[in-house]
Amino acid sequence: MLVVPSDTNMKPDRKDLYQFLVACQQVSVEKECPQIATLSLELPPLDPLAVLQAIAQPEDPHFYFENGNKGEAIAAIGAAITFHVPSGSARFGKAQTFIQSCLANTITTGATDLPFAGPHFFCNFTFFDDLRPPESAFPCATVLLPRWQIARCHNRSVFVANFSLSPRDNIKALHQDLCNKLTQIRWANSRWLDPVNFPNQSFQSHDFKPTANFRKSVYSALNRINNKTLNKIVLADAIDLNFPRPINLVKSLNNLRRLYPDCYTFATGNGGGTNFIGASPERLLAIYNHQLTTDALAGSAPRGKTSGEDAELAKLLLSSEKEIHEHRVVIDFICDRLTRLGLTPNVPPQLLLLQLSNIQHLWTPIQATLPTGIHPLDILADLHPTPAVAGVPRDTACQEIRRYEAFDRGLYAAPLGWIDGYGNCEFIVGIRSALIEGDRARLYAGAGIVAGSDPDKELAEVQLKLKTLLKALV
Repeated sequence: MLVVPSDTNMKPDRKDLYQFLVACQQVSVEKECPQIATLSLELPPLDPLAVLQAIAQPEDPHFYFENGNKGEAIAAIGAAITFHVPSGSARFGKAQTFIQSCLANTITTGATDLPFAGPHFFCNFTFFDDLRPPESAFPCATVLLPRWQIARCHNRSVFVANFSLSPRDNIKALHQDLCNKLTQIRWANSRWLDPVNFPNQSFQSHDFKPTANFRKSVYSALNRINNKTLNKIVLADAIDLNFPRPINLVKSLNNLRRLYPDCYTFATGNGGGTNFIGASPERLLAIYNHQLTTDALAGSAPRGKTSGEDAELAKLLLSSEKEIHEHRVVIDFICDRLTRLGLTPNVPPQLLLLQLSNIQHLWTPIQATLPTGIHPLDILADLHPTPAVAGVPRDTACQEIRRYEAFDRGLYAAPLGWIDGYGNCEFIVGIRSALIEGDRARLYAGAGIVAGSDPDKELAEVQLKLKTLLKALV
């Protein structure tokens, strides 16, 4: 990746932007291959979700990712380049090769020192590396280098434009498109704040219960666990619902981030009308400046209706032999995988609680220093799926999941996130999620089944998660 110094941080000159695109096109002529021109500009504070609403077209693939606790949000809209892997166990390696080949032919300029500046590759992977028919709305791996990207980090916003330039491209047309988008983006917040555009409505009239198949699967899995075939398995349920009107993606995302500020709000759309959205509490992998963090998140309990009841439920969770065992299995798995890659995991000595609005989990953040030569997707390939979303032994659990679950998981419980040009990344696990298309939605939720699990409690946990998600859809 070549970085070209620039003075375009705050007030980009239209002529300078045009000349940058021309220069990048000339490099493509000299190298006889397309070049990716990446321009980063600082803009006044903006809400990336407002920008997604303002400029995204129905045919645009997109990606949205927000961490409310860190004051960060990023929206990726349209495609400069898209890469798909239809199926196969080598999907993480193929995605890595694609990203590295793009970076080898990338020229970037502008406000490159700002958070979220420069090229970012947005990735999603399905839970399994082969898909059940009918064909899934998402292939087993997707990497998107967006045409437009807007990010917020606290009170600073950065806009990134990516162009794949070949000798035949019309630079004047691309430059005009860039200038038009900048104008649209600057007006995005004012339209977003209009309360008429944001009615407080949601689909809460549906009365549903976990399916009969889920209950049957829980009992069957417990028999397998008692027979020592499995130690743990995570079973999911999927509820298909029809609504009286099309689901509004942006307003649903706004509900999710408002209702669940301690979670990662996310969405990825394939440009064909299908979107996968949710609010996940689980970070699978984050790397910043060679410092790695991953979360062990397993073992859960509801929140109390009073502070006293809440404290009692937390105390019971922290002392539950069954829940602690389930959590320890995840810690051991993650530490083993990181150690095999040559990393030294650092595990806090005490159990922590991640307390969300409707549920609380046992939580252990695990850290390590990342040596040179290890790509984030190398780690992702080893970590996914963790016992928190699959089970133990992992391969056996995955086989049993396929046998028990009558639906394809698709992106559910799988990695979604981004990687930048310097090896920084953040990936979450796509749980507490829904697949939406028009006026239809498939809601997903799961529960970990171990020795001592109470089927009625697992059913109640799944139903609570499904209702929580439904509450956000508008």
